[in-house]
Amino acid sequence: MEDLAGWIAPAATMIAAMMTAANLGARVTGWGFGVFTLGSIAWSIVGFSSGQANLLATNGFLTLVNLIGVWRWLGKQRAYEDGGKAAAQASQRSLYPSLFTATSVAGMPVVDAEGEPIGKAVEALVTCKSGRVSYVVIASGGWGGVDEELRALDWADLNFASDRLTLLRPRAWFDSLAPLVEGEWPAALADFNERRSR
Repeated sequence: MEDLAGWIAPAATMIAAMMTAANLGARVTGWGFGVFTLGSIAWSIVGFSSGQANLLATNGFLTLVNLIGVWRWLGKQRAYEDGGKAAAQASQRSLYPSLFTATSVAGMPVVDAEGEPIGKAVEALVTCKSGRVSYVVIASGGWGGVDEELRALDWADLNFASDRLTLLRPRAWFDSLAPLVEGEWPAALADFNERRSR
């Protein structure tokens, strides 16, 4: 049993770390916590079998934390995502305007008018007074977040759909925009455009 646990523990921990770090939605993250739970139980068995009380105590505690993660991501967060998706799908079949969830903007693919990928949305900034989207930050280039560039687009330059954002201007226009400086996003896009034109 100890040998099997010795193989399962590191494998489960590595797989779970990749699943949760990938941020692929509530279900994948929840299952990642489930795999983490399996790993922490296996590590607890290794600790118990080898007499390593610190390994046993640490992973006993981590098992509880991981079970809370399963409940949080496969229970509550999954229910929130499913509710939002259900409303968005129902709105597409109704006479009411189509909906999409605000949380789904982050990670939504962005394409040009021909459907060619540009990047992905990383955030939408909403004005408190009107509740409308002021601007959307788009990440492009790089791989896995390395060497990517962030650009801010006015919401009027994008067509919002339930599964993607479409740029309403030429791709060359997008590429000509000055990238945002990390940690210095503008309070208003008009202010940022004025500063970058100087």
